Amino acid sequence: MKILALFCFQLISCLAAFSQHNNISLIPQPVSITKGNGNFVLPGIITIAVTKDRDLIKIQSMLSNQLAAATGKKVQLVMIQKNTRANSIALAIVADKNIPKEGYRLQVSASGISLKATSAAGIFYGLQTLLQLLPKEIESKTAIATSWKIPFVTIEDQPRFGWRGVMLDVVRHWFTKEQVKDFIDDMVRFKFNMLHLHLSDDQGWRIEIKSLPKLTEVGAWRAPRTGRWGDFTKPTPDEPKTYGGFYTQEDMKELIQYAKDRYVTIMPEIDIPGHSLAAVAAYPELTCTTDSTYQVNAGERFMIWPGNGTFYGILDNTLCPANEKVYTFLDKVFTEIAAIFPYEYIHMGGDECYKGYWEKSDAVKQLMQKEGLKDMHEVQSYFVKRVQQIINSKGKKMMGWDEIMEGGLASGASVMSWQGMKGGTAAAKARHPVVMSPNDFAYVDLYQGDPIAEPPTYSKVLLKKSYEFNPLPPGVDSNYILGGQCNLWSERLTTVRHMQYMLWPRALAIAESVWSPASKKNWPDFIKRVELQFDRFDISETNYSRSMYDPAFIAKKDGAGELQIEMTTQIEGLSIHYSFDEFPPDNFYPSYLKPLSVPKDAANLKVVTYRGKYQVGKPINMPIAELKKRAKIN
Repeated sequence: MKILALFCFQLISCLAAFSQHNNISLIPQPVSITKGNGNFVLPGIITIAVTKDRDLIKIQSMLSNQLAAATGKKVQLVMIQKNTRANSIALAIVADKNIPKEGYRLQVSASGISLKATSAAGIFYGLQTLLQLLPKEIESKTAIATSWKIPFVTIEDQPRFGWRGVMLDVVRHWFTKEQVKDFIDDMVRFKFNMLHLHLSDDQGWRIEIKSLPKLTEVGAWRAPRTGRWGDFTKPTPDEPKTYGGFYTQEDMKELIQYAKDRYVTIMPEIDIPGHSLAAVAAYPELTCTTDSTYQVNAGERFMIWPGNGTFYGILDNTLCPANEKVYTFLDKVFTEIAAIFPYEYIHMGGDECYKGYWEKSDAVKQLMQKEGLKDMHEVQSYFVKRVQQIINSKGKKMMGWDEIMEGGLASGASVMSWQGMKGGTAAAKARHPVVMSPNDFAYVDLYQGDPIAEPPTYSKVLLKKSYEFNPLPPGVDSNYILGGQCNLWSERLTTVRHMQYMLWPRALAIAESVWSPASKKNWPDFIKRVELQFDRFDISETNYSRSMYDPAFIAKKDGAGELQIEMTTQIEGLSIHYSFDEFPPDNFYPSYLKPLSVPKDAANLKVVTYRGKYQVGKPINMPIAELKKRAKIN
């Protein structure tokens, strides 16, 4: 019996190990996966063979560095020849009409690994898949002893959209050149290929413009503040401005090349005519308001948001559309921006422009009379069209947030839709190119769980909601949808760790939405794959949020007007354990099964989620007073 028991134990262990290595978990999900039986084991000396191509040789070197670091094995780099070793990793650019642009064909078998594409970009994307097929230890920067196996598989893959973007706001909080490089390395692991850099705003100007030196001498720096964004005290005029930074033109060229080597295109955004306080602080003559003293905003409140999408300013942060000096200024800015960035698009912002100060301006009134402009929307449209002429004169195309549609959209302009899908849908139906980045799906700086247990922000986008993102609305011609992106605004992101916490795993949902076929999306399966990515994030020391496990609280009045509490989870199969007795619950405490009534004098509801015997969610303390407030109980 002991021998039989030992045999069964060994069999189960082997099956578990086999299952682990054959558990194919990829994000984004490929178009086609055919699984085989068995594994390819990396040999003691790993051979990476490539066809003769300069870009492919760069990719070969990057793969070599990662394999050598994580496995500790020797890696040799060769050109593909007839006598190339059979058990090598072969990367080949081929003329194959069956492999679409940016697509690839990956085959892992007993004879080795074959990755084919019609371009180096396709090879690069295929390698991101190959790296995910390797054990999670491949994410380590130092050698780890493990079984370096890759399951036999054939994968045919290609992207759904050409634009697969992430926007990084480097203005509200400054991220260095090296930190942006790390950000690029993280995003390409999931086949993102567009980095939208938000380079100017009220809180800073982040790109050197040599003909306008005050933009970085003054505009790149602000008074340092730590705490809750929007509640900071206003700096005094003589307070030292020591927080900030900017990219020199050489820095940016280095970043552009670094991104290009990883098949990422960088698009610059200069946000005008609103969000221009840093520019106005440097050059006050650019505003319609000449009786104010300006300084770069340090996070103190200067815009008021009553709700329902309305806002008004208590300080003029706009460029004056009736001031010809503004267009001379912008010509200098975009001349240098166009020379730095090779990409065909320049983003001019155009969002959230408070026009109250324009309404008071005699110069704007004269402009309206001269140009026959009926209202402030048409005044902004006039400005946008003037900016488009400048950008076009540099050989570039203009893109802007969906507010540029107000007052009439300039011919040839492209729209990035952030206020839901409505603006982008209208623009696409009017035959304008569109990038979808709706705030209700793709804003990854917002709450991803209950605000009581999250870093402070102003709205909410759960992981499940992000996964529902579909950049192609019903009834819209796909030819006008360039793709989609997630946006990471940094008002409240002070560190890389916080940035990563907000980005992952919601950016994984966006990655799958812009790469994988819509028919491949499956929420329960996606969660399983996300959980395996968490293991990889742990190895790479990348921060991420586990808020997908946390419950949502629904506070209501019962029939007697008393508080009733319902709780739900995004993920099935979890149990919510709770207590009212001020002791943190575990899985031995009651499990939530039906709406809860609050015991007399209870002050807090404490909850935690489990899967079976294992805690997955974080402990949450929900004050009863907060729940009563939500239920509108006095």
